[in-house]
Amino acid sequence: MAQDFIIATASTSDLDRSYLDEHNIPFISYTFVIDGHVVIDDCREQTKKELFTKMRQGSLPSTAQIPEYNYYEFFKGLAKQGKDVLFFDMTRAVSNSFNNCEAAVQAIRRDFPDRRFYSVDTRCISAGLAFLVYQTEKRKEAGASFDECIRFAEHYKLKVMHHFMVDDLQWLRRGGRLSNAAAIAGTLLNIKPILYVSDEGTLVSSAKARGKKQALLQMIKSIKKDIGDPKGKEFFVFHADCPQDAWFVSDMIRKYYPEAGEITIQTEGPTIGSHVGPGFVCIVYEGEGRFF
Repeated sequence: MAQDFIIATASTSDLDRSYLDEHNIPFISYTFVIDGHVVIDDCREQTKKELFTKMRQGSLPSTAQIPEYNYYEFFKGLAKQGKDVLFFDMTRAVSNSFNNCEAAVQAIRRDFPDRRFYSVDTRCISAGLAFLVYQTEKRKEAGASFDECIRFAEHYKLKVMHHFMVDDLQWLRRGGRLSNAAAIAGTLLNIKPILYVSDEGTLVSSAKARGKKQALLQMIKSIKKDIGDPKGKEFFVFHADCPQDAWFVSDMIRKYYPEAGEITIQTEGPTIGSHVGPGFVCIVYEGEGRFF
């Protein structure tokens, strides 16, 4: 039966709180610190908007991994509901939290031997993680079993394509992901890097463009490299406080791929948003395979 198990995730899936509540998907929250205050990522739109407003005003947020204890307590609460659990978090390639999660899962399996716990190394980030959870939940609600959903998620995760555009290189510099010299040079030249998620779940540079509009168009054109047949395929477009760019991307996707399916626009979450800054845009969809 579809309701014999729980699909759970972390706030880094960046799914909107209304969707998580409507589909009864519990989540564990990451936190971020801004202006000396610890803020819990509750997946609400207001929390996201407040973060990006403060970042535009000059505030510098920082993020932290989830301790093993917090994962354990979260999983224990789910185990006490008497159902098996399928859990999704960011790829281990970009977050040490995954190691804490695995340790907690091992402890839960020892303490609740009658319950099955499975944690997916998703190889996905942000909107890609959201897309993987969303597609797996659809299968669950259609009647797929626990094992069928595991098999689907493990097979499907490398079909989730990610294209990211970073607007302000200074945010990557502040996070240690770009040298100061490269950030200054890129800013002066108005260079916008386009990032891609590899099969290993790492962020790699796939292209560069001069100016935001050209970068967004480059992302959209790059879709043809990995999408295969676009007919009926859904898209997620996430943005960091730049809805006008997200709508531009949505319109261009519809122009270039008129046979595509539904396009969902949503605000980026705080964990990734803290590192890429306002103006970030990402496109996610099902493809045939990643080209990195």
